[in-house]
Amino acid sequence: MLLYKSNPSIRAFPSKLKASALEFLTNTLSSLDIRLLFLESAEMTLSNGKVDAPACSGDAKKTFKVFVGYDPREDIAFEVCRYSLLKRSSIPVEVIPIKQQDLRSKGLYWRERGSTESTEFSFTRFLTPYLANFDGWVMFVDCDFLYTADIKELKDLVDDKYAIMCVQHDYAPKESTKMDGVVQTVYPRKNWSSMVLYNCGHPKNRILTPDVVNSQTGAYLHRFMWLEDHEIGSIPFVWNFLVGHNNVDENDPATSPKAIHYTSGGPWFESYKNCEFAELWVNELEAYKKETKLD
Repeated sequence: MLLYKSNPSIRAFPSKLKASALEFLTNTLSSLDIRLLFLESAEMTLSNGKVDAPACSGDAKKTFKVFVGYDPREDIAFEVCRYSLLKRSSIPVEVIPIKQQDLRSKGLYWRERGSTESTEFSFTRFLTPYLANFDGWVMFVDCDFLYTADIKELKDLVDDKYAIMCVQHDYAPKESTKMDGVVQTVYPRKNWSSMVLYNCGHPKNRILTPDVVNSQTGAYLHRFMWLEDHEIGSIPFVWNFLVGHNNVDENDPATSPKAIHYTSGGPWFESYKNCEFAELWVNELEAYKKETKLD
C-alpha cells in the first residue's frame, strides 16, 4: 500500500500495530474508492485515472470493465454512451475509452490508417483483452451506443464455454456512405465486432497481442477468424439494436432495444439529426449536460 511504503514511522511499528494501522487506513479511505491505489498505470492513462462506478464496498475485482471505442470527432457520442450506461447500472462499472493516440504513445499501436477505417477504433478495439490483462469477462462497445437498460442484464448472460459473445447480425447496409461521409463497407459478420463480451482468460484470446492487432487483416479480426464458430456465443439483438435495420414489434416486449446502436450515424452528425431514436439520444444528451452543468 502506497501510504505504508512511504512512511518510515509506520514501517517501524510492531507487526500487530502495522496491521491495525493498515486496517484503519483502509476503512477510512473506503469512501474514496481505495481501488484507485492499485490501478495499472496503462489503465489509469486510458481512463484518466478514474473509476466510473457506483460506490461499493465489495471486492474491486467484481467491477465490470467496459472498453469504449473513442474517436475525437465523436467525443459527445462517447460521453452520452458512458453516461447512459453508468446511469442505469446496478453494478460497479469502470468505463475505459480506447484512445488511439494513447496507444501509439505507449508503443501498443502503430499500423497506418486504411481507407476503409471509418473510425480511430476500427482496429484498436481488438486490443481489449490485452488491455484487460487477459483476465475475466470485459466488454468492448463502439461509442455510438445509447443504453436504455441495466448493463447487469447483459453481464448475466456470459457463459464461460465461449471465448466471446456478441449479437450475430445478418447486416448488409445499402447506403454507400455513413456518418459524416465516410465509406460504408460490406463484409461477412458486419457489426459483430461493434459490441463484444470478451472472455479474456480464454486461451484462444491470448493471440490478440499488439503484434497481431497491428499486422493482421481486417477480415481476420472483424470476422473473429482466430476462433471456431462454436466458440462464439450469441446475444439477443436488443443489446446491439441497429438503427435502420432492426425493428420493434409493439406486441413483443422482447424486441424493445436495450442498447441502441446508431451505426450509420447519430444525431451528433447533421445528416442524421432526425434519424430513428434521435429524440431519445437528444434527451439523454440534455440530461448529461444538466448533470454535468455543461452549456
